Amino acid sequence: MKIYDISQEVFGCEVYPGDPAPQRETLSDMKEGALYNLTAFRMCAHNGTHVDAPYHFYHDGKTIDMVDLDKFIGYAYVFEHEGEVLKEDAERFIKDARNADPRAAERILVKGNATVTKEAAKVFAREKIKLFGNESQTVGPEDAPMEVHLIMLGAEIVLLEGIRLDAVEEGVYILNAAPLNLGGSDGAPCRATLMRL
Repeated sequence: MKIYDISQEVFGCEVYPGDPAPQRETLSDMKEGALYNLTAFRMCAHNGTHVDAPYHFYHDGKTIDMVDLDKFIGYAYVFEHEGEVLKEDAERFIKDARNADPRAAERILVKGNATVTKEAAKVFAREKIKLFGNESQTVGPEDAPMEVHLIMLGAEIVLLEGIRLDAVEEGVYILNAAPLNLGGSDGAPCRATLMRL
């Protein structure tokens, strides 16, 4: 079994334009004579590798602590794709994943500089996938992400954003993208991993 860490390191991670960057504070330092090292930090729930809950775009949507962990953990399929993910791309992703292993079609991860279109988002919503992940800090277009988020989060699809798939080939994996249990939050950072069996 091989385990791939597909997460960004938090303090050097990418940050969506306008969001605050993570900050680290040393509260206790053994180099300065303290008995132990102690770190505090401050960050946005959507910094680096993170998941979005429906509450991110829906006032009455589920918060991250209300989302079933089954959405974040299980079989997934990794695809390589560059550019816009169109309706026909989304349909192919679902078909190819189902052919490889029906369980893998529940969680789709895209490797590459990919942007989900409204039409593709509707396919994922119609097919009731549990999770969609990509390498960008947002699933839809960076300058107008709302429409795609509304479609996918409205279908209660978990969005896993800011993953790193450089070392990962296309195929079936076991994904673990369990978020921090931040009660009442619209999203949360996670240490996402893939396992190839």
